[in-house]
Amino acid sequence: MAPGKCCGITPITMTLPCFSHFLRQVVEHYKGERIVMILDNARIHHAKLIQPFLDAHRETLTLLFLPPYSPQLNRIEGLWGWLKRSVIYNVFFKTVSAIVDAVTGFMKRVNADPEQTLKRLCWN
Repeated sequence: MAPGKCCGITPITMTLPCFSHFLRQVVEHYKGERIVMILDNARIHHAKLIQPFLDAHRETLTLLFLPPYSPQLNRIEGLWGWLKRSVIYNVFFKTVSAIVDAVTGFMKRVNADPEQTLKRLCWN
């Protein structure tokens, strides 16, 4: 991962253990750097079970939450729409692996030019 790049994990459903694992990976990858993560208000993002981790990393990790019901501020919604239009609309995938490969390819293309991606997501 590099600043300005999209990253994530690929569980079938996002659970608290998955989110906790993701936070640990981000903190480890950016060890010694300041991290500000902008999140929506999904219940797992506010779970009491992650508080000890957040408290332990308060010097390096800050979670900022978007206002409720504000998809226009949540740029990831634009990315999901772009992904759906570009990769999965009207396509039948024979396996979950084929879907993962298609989405991974899209993310690689998006990450190839982060500046252009940000312009597309923020100014359209």
